[in-house]
Amino acid sequence: MSHIDLQMNDLKRHILKGIESSDIYELAICSPIERANGLSARLANEIYFKREDLQPVFSFKLRGAYHKLNLLSDNQKKQGVITASAGNHAQGVALGAKKLGIKTLIVMPVTTPEIKVNAVKIQGAEVILHGDSYDDALKLSHKLAKQDGYVFIHPFDDAEVIAGQGTIAKEIISQLGDTVDAIFVAVGGGGLLAGILTYLKDLHPKIKVIGIESEESACLSAAMKAGKRVILDSVGIFADGVAVKQIGKLPFELIKEKVDEVITVSIDEICAAIKDIYDENRTIQEPAGALGVAGLKKYLQSHTIENKRFVVVNCGANMNFDRLQHIAERTEIGANREMLLSVEIPETPGSFLQFCKSLGNLMVTEFNYRYAKVKNAQVFVGVGLPQGGSNRTELIKRLESRGYAVEDMSDNDAAKLHVRHMVGGRGSSVVENERLYRFQFPERPGALLEFLMHMDPIWNISLFHYRNHGSAFGRVLVGMQVTEHDMELFRSFLVNTGYDYFDETDNVAYQRFLKPI
Repeated sequence: MSHIDLQMNDLKRHILKGIESSDIYELAICSPIERANGLSARLANEIYFKREDLQPVFSFKLRGAYHKLNLLSDNQKKQGVITASAGNHAQGVALGAKKLGIKTLIVMPVTTPEIKVNAVKIQGAEVILHGDSYDDALKLSHKLAKQDGYVFIHPFDDAEVIAGQGTIAKEIISQLGDTVDAIFVAVGGGGLLAGILTYLKDLHPKIKVIGIESEESACLSAAMKAGKRVILDSVGIFADGVAVKQIGKLPFELIKEKVDEVITVSIDEICAAIKDIYDENRTIQEPAGALGVAGLKKYLQSHTIENKRFVVVNCGANMNFDRLQHIAERTEIGANREMLLSVEIPETPGSFLQFCKSLGNLMVTEFNYRYAKVKNAQVFVGVGLPQGGSNRTELIKRLESRGYAVEDMSDNDAAKLHVRHMVGGRGSSVVENERLYRFQFPERPGALLEFLMHMDPIWNISLFHYRNHGSAFGRVLVGMQVTEHDMELFRSFLVNTGYDYFDETDNVAYQRFLKPI
């Protein structure tokens, strides 16, 4: 056995000892483990959530932070502590330091969600916002630690922090025994995965441990492929809690030989997982907190497995409220229950109706269109997929067989984030006699088609915006070309639809942004 191997074995024994003897329960809780009944039925396996989102700081990070702080010497405590964090570790350090009476400075990326920044400040810690990523914050925190004599508390690359996180594995065994087949763990810097692996692979090696990364920050996958730690050129910040460019040195040494599999998941898959967890227990995980569920679903898609017992670590719930709209927009696509299409249809009265008829019984979830004086119109449409992915190919083939030029936009980030909300703009002067109306109708399959069936084809639709928001009523904004001569007949049409309607022709938003010029 080499010197390095001996050192690693000593490190593992040290971490195991820390897991077994930790005093984290002076502040942290033994988080409950709950069966996810809906997911279990859907996925034909026993699925359990380890509820780390119920910790006092709403994430597992309190465990490692407090374990580390509690082991500092009296002199170190007097020096004060500093750390860099995207939020969750910061909250753990701040709360732990407050309990122990330690002065605390936290460096956080400027991109950190406000809810996490405020939570740190509430605990009495001083906060400095610096840089766009964790790595930017880390550099400054090291500089300040050296400059001002603070003790640096690393969020993941520290044996004591790793030991604190590893207490989760000990709890899972005490709660479910060794009957667990696999545990799914989110990966950022790797401290959580390293702690769980160290405990389980020593004492319960038959249990698989699977790491889950965001595609935007897959530093462990990159390191495993290269056989060494690498620095990513950039990381996305959607899952800000795991937005790390390089896997930790100690975590990687503990992970690389023991982890059973590493899975990466997309933003859409993460969004779908957030909804899955909400459907189970009515709690909202932050993106990093939902990685485990997203990875579990992807794992089961590629493996034929039934009647096994899986545990997912729901590791954080520090979500900014204003992010929910974006997440909701991506959820159905991530769950393969909606697809987005760019479709070219004839620019003639009645073509919209014919197109909707071509969709059959599929629900239209979104439709964006603006009249232009050209032969063919470009429309952006969302379509519900009751049978998931099997509907996608079938629908495209059906539309193409009827002469429509179709492009699937479901995986086009630019389309999903921006273009879908910008389709249209001002019409040209050829859009004459346009009037704008807002309609409200009961939201049900076929409601949009029913609405269109009420419309006389003599009135051309020149603007249309609709989005299904999962509420009881659908909302549509419609521009129609109606001459003064036809207004009396048109008003009769409005009444006869049976839908609530509102004349928005004089609305300042329409006048400034959409009215033809």
